[in-house]
Amino acid sequence: MKFTKMQGAGNDYVYVNCFEETVTNPQQVSIQVSNRNFGIGSDGLILIMPSDKADVRMRMFNSDGSESEMCGNGIRCVAKYAYDHGIVSKTEITAETGAGILTLQLVPGSDGTVEKVRVNMGPPRLTRGEIPMTGDAAARVIAEPLTILDRTFQITCASMGNPHCVIFVDDVENFPVSTYGPLIENHEMFPRRTNVEFVQIFSRAEVRQRTWERGAGETLACGTGSSAVTAACVLNDLTGKKILNHLMGGDLEMEWAQDGNIYMSGPAVEVFNGEIRL
Repeated sequence: MKFTKMQGAGNDYVYVNCFEETVTNPQQVSIQVSNRNFGIGSDGLILIMPSDKADVRMRMFNSDGSESEMCGNGIRCVAKYAYDHGIVSKTEITAETGAGILTLQLVPGSDGTVEKVRVNMGPPRLTRGEIPMTGDAAARVIAEPLTILDRTFQITCASMGNPHCVIFVDDVENFPVSTYGPLIENHEMFPRRTNVEFVQIFSRAEVRQRTWERGAGETLACGTGSSAVTAACVLNDLTGKKILNHLMGGDLEMEWAQDGNIYMSGPAVEVFNGEIRL
């Protein structure tokens, strides 16, 4: 199988051009290629596919083989690949995902390849039914207490096509993400599990995020998570609607715009190409 390794803010995936390749068992392939000791090494597998609804289609699989609806860092890399490899020739494209069709604006650099992508991530879904969570389907979850082990957190939840639980902490650098992340991910109130974002507020325009990603563990970045964090910051009146989010793998520029959509701008990088025997 031919593949391309790409990363967006350190969130790295193995990409396969399914305009040319066929992957019949993506769940198992994702587990195999994601292994950082015996495979290629990645946070998962992303398939770049034809679509009858958009310019391209993305399917995304976590390192444990489970399929996720969306990946904000992954979709930027899909857009870069599609442009740089001639699948599309325009700098505004649409991409079909499990979370719907997204619009992406591509910014080519001096060498003609895409350096940065701005993604319309759509509006945050804020009710328990949309996330999904147990309880009153019409209710929002904003600063709701949740006790895990010895601590009670104030959680704010949203869906960006996939579920997110945002928690604000005083010192995110030293927070035990690997202790609390999996317990919240698999909490019974999240029937499809959840991604968990731990966030420190620096100012009204600047935050830092660490992510425990559903099905992958802690990752260096999460674009849908950054979108959920943007909404959570505004809903809790901790920041304005435009923020710079410092993630472990790099920075993302975020805006909850007047049209109700959240926009994310960030890098997309092609690392290397190769072949692997499956």
